[in-house]
Amino acid sequence: MESAGDWCLIESDPGVFTELIKKFGVKGVQVEEMWTIDDGIFENLRPVHGLIFLFKYVQHEEPSNPVVTDDRIQKIYFAKQVINNACATQAVISLLLNCNHPDVDLGPELTKLKEFSMSFDPKMRGLTLSNSQTIRGAHNSMAQQTLFEFDRKLPTKDEDAYHFVGYTAIDGRVYELDGLREGPIDHGPVGADQDWLNVVRPIIIKRINTYTEGEVHFNLMAIVSDRKMIYERQIEELLNENNMLGMETDDVENEIRRLKMLIEYEDAKMFKYKQEMVRRRHNYLPFIITLLKVLAEEKKLVPLYEKAKERISKKCQKKLKV
Repeated sequence: MESAGDWCLIESDPGVFTELIKKFGVKGVQVEEMWTIDDGIFENLRPVHGLIFLFKYVQHEEPSNPVVTDDRIQKIYFAKQVINNACATQAVISLLLNCNHPDVDLGPELTKLKEFSMSFDPKMRGLTLSNSQTIRGAHNSMAQQTLFEFDRKLPTKDEDAYHFVGYTAIDGRVYELDGLREGPIDHGPVGADQDWLNVVRPIIIKRINTYTEGEVHFNLMAIVSDRKMIYERQIEELLNENNMLGMETDDVENEIRRLKMLIEYEDAKMFKYKQEMVRRRHNYLPFIITLLKVLAEEKKLVPLYEKAKERISKKCQKKLKV
């Protein structure tokens, strides 16, 4: 679609997705990476508003559960993906626009998008999203700096493609939001005493197990409430409780100290994310060329190459002996 322009590929990284959400103008949330899908993994991250799952895309794969095409589509924000490379942003936006948690402030851009396009069918929603200059600009600002420009080539038949989808609970049922489908995939109800995350865990595990043994190209991230905001709220509650009771205990002081340490950790993590984003966007090519010129002028380039070749050879020999 010409009017939507080019959309870049996005790295599956919690820092990238957290910065992307901030670029949309959304407040009160961040993205955390899940290193495992074991029971209890979400305990320290609640509330979890949605899961973003990256997997190797298989053409013509049929969904294991029914695709929603009835009246529910009017209440669930689902947008068809109508442009290449937009699946990461569509997964995130679909999860956010289906979230009604008080922690989540959508901001003016996504609020306007939801109000404007909620009455549209999924394809028209996808077209509206793809033509948003703000959303496309935020998406493309996450692109890594490329050292060299290559002519575009058509994807080959054997080339692996990867795809992002979202999982969330809406009105007591778990849905998979995949922009390449005709509608949300209904994965069934969440019991009255159940947590939706306990329902979705076996669904994701089953999906991973359908791939060949040794396949490791999966990534799972969670959209959660801003951790710093949560910890600050907990400190405020403890202080208010202390003021009402008129007494302080060692347990309360220790808990406040622990929460302050967690806040410091979150500040350090967000600072690291910003540094990594700067590095992703920085063009290191002039530095590399200058360094190679200096090394060549000082006649150090060939000796360094020979030394590196020798080290690689020794490592290979060591591995062969083992």
